[in-house]
Amino acid sequence: MLDQQKIDMYIMTNQKFFPEEKIVYLNVYLKDKLRTMDDEKFSLISTIELKDPTTLLLVSIFLGTLGIDRFMLGDTGMGILKLLTVGCCGILTIIDWFTVSKRAKNYNFNKVMSLV
Repeated sequence: MLDQQKIDMYIMTNQKFFPEEKIVYLNVYLKDKLRTMDDEKFSLISTIELKDPTTLLLVSIFLGTLGIDRFMLGDTGMGILKLLTVGCCGILTIIDWFTVSKRAKNYNFNKVMSLV
């Protein structure tokens, strides 16, 4: 069983990596799940490499036409499409500038929830 301070520290440290609308869910559901975990499983969850939304936004701005931002989020099909069509003539690249941060946060949330 984990202590409350360790759980709170994990959530506070990583909350910028998760969607704002799911922070309440994290505070309730994830805290309950983490309380019942052993230290080994918590170590596994705390070592997950979370995608930084700011870094992905910068990658999208500078390398978005090559689809690198999509490849980083595991969206290989759209990454190839953007690579071959130069970001669908720039249209998809511009759309991604406004949506990549939210997609990165949802990616992180889903990754953590799959291990819990």
